[in-house]
Amino acid sequence: MAQETADAASGVTLPRKSTWNWHPELPLQDHSVFNLKRGPVAALKVLWGSWLPISDRLIVVAVSFLTWFYLSPSLETAQAFAWDWVAAVYFRNLALMLLLAGGMHLYLYTFKRQGNYLRYDARPFHKKSALFTFNSQFRDNVFWSVASGVTVWTAYEVIGLWAYANGFMPVMEFASSPVWFVLWFVFLPVYGVFHFYWIHRLLHWGPLYTHVHALHHRNVNVGPWSGMSMHPVEHIGYLSSVLIHLVLASHPVHFIFQLQQKVLLAVSSHAGYDAVTAGEGSDKGLKVGDFFHQLHHRYFECNYGEPEVPCDKWFGTFHDGTEEATAQTRARLKEMRRK
Repeated sequence: MAQETADAASGVTLPRKSTWNWHPELPLQDHSVFNLKRGPVAALKVLWGSWLPISDRLIVVAVSFLTWFYLSPSLETAQAFAWDWVAAVYFRNLALMLLLAGGMHLYLYTFKRQGNYLRYDARPFHKKSALFTFNSQFRDNVFWSVASGVTVWTAYEVIGLWAYANGFMPVMEFASSPVWFVLWFVFLPVYGVFHFYWIHRLLHWGPLYTHVHALHHRNVNVGPWSGMSMHPVEHIGYLSSVLIHLVLASHPVHFIFQLQQKVLLAVSSHAGYDAVTAGEGSDKGLKVGDFFHQLHHRYFECNYGEPEVPCDKWFGTFHDGTEEATAQTRARLKEMRRK
């Protein structure tokens, strides 16, 4: 652990050396599409780079189409609740969770195919700690991700499909609105980031943090199973961004995509690694991790949102990874605790 030295001016502590095994170039920059200083052309390049040539988000789009066409009930079937199709949706979602979170955990932490290459925090997970359910961080994370995460995810999806089928959510077809149909996939992640910031800020309010969000924040050092390890109340709030489909016409594939994007990318972004590569030292891989959010798990009262929409910059809670930002965050935390 990094040694610390007192900073007389602020009354907080600053690490003498890096507390990270690996981190991107610091300070973190504002790469949001809303950074007007760069101009519209640069903003479009940022947006393009977040999707192409290959990204985890683009993969989720493909998965959502496969899910809708081959692994979902028809809207005719979904007009009435029935255990057969509801169970099929649940077990499909469970399989997706096990494949992604379980697969990433096996690759990165069980078989250690990358070693600690591109891993943010190289410390081991807690195996014997009363802080976690079953005294184990891994078992705790798996339990809450499956027992609550998959259940709430499925509940939203099942109710949503039923609502589409019965006319409670307006349906849009590709043939009638091809441009808007495509733009939905661009808009939904951006809207989801904005929604997440405010839900997350609410979850850091005293009583909600103590009784709900603290469960997720047990994970200071995160792994794939940590992303959806939440209290059921947090799962309900976190996935509630899909309620936008009640007022804006969309296709069920958009609804499925939004849910899968929120769930599956929460898993991958908490991988603890910046990218999944072909092996230790390989420069070929898929960007998955989010150091911006890793800072939130380490220092709590900062980086409540995601870099794509710079709410943290706008509202003064941005941590850029530097020691100065750590000092400011700790000072703000002390002030919050005094109130």
